[in-house]
Amino acid sequence: MTNLDDMYREVILDHFRSPRGKKPITQPDVASHGHNPACGDELSLALEMADDTVKRVHVDCKGCAISTASGSILAEVIKGRSLEEAKRIAGIVRKMLKGEETEIPDDLGDVEALRGVCNFPVRVKCALLAWVTLIEGLRQYEQGRPADPPSVSTEESE
Repeated sequence: MTNLDDMYREVILDHFRSPRGKKPITQPDVASHGHNPACGDELSLALEMADDTVKRVHVDCKGCAISTASGSILAEVIKGRSLEEAKRIAGIVRKMLKGEETEIPDDLGDVEALRGVCNFPVRVKCALLAWVTLIEGLRQYEQGRPADPPSVSTEESE
């Protein structure tokens, strides 16, 4: 194992042990729920928006270390981003996790640590859960739908 692999493993463990985005949002502008039937992970996402910018993020994940860490990384990286930036980031992460060649911009914090999940195909959906849940929540928000949590499954993300 390389030192880089060790570092990425530590990043994932840090996000699992101390997940970011835990403070609830009482009146979210965006809310979405996702589940991963393959291993039973459940994730709820809530965003507070201000002028199409993500002001606050809440992620509640009940699942494995990979899904919890991925949700925590999402909470950290999209806070303060515009709606368009959040969608672009989610698209980059989704491509990366599906093994497609993609450049990870330097300003995406710990996102790069998720790249190693591709070496474990059975865990890819765990890492994707937060991101597909975000994509669905933002889609609903853009369509002007109220923040009633839509539900998305990693089975639909193929």
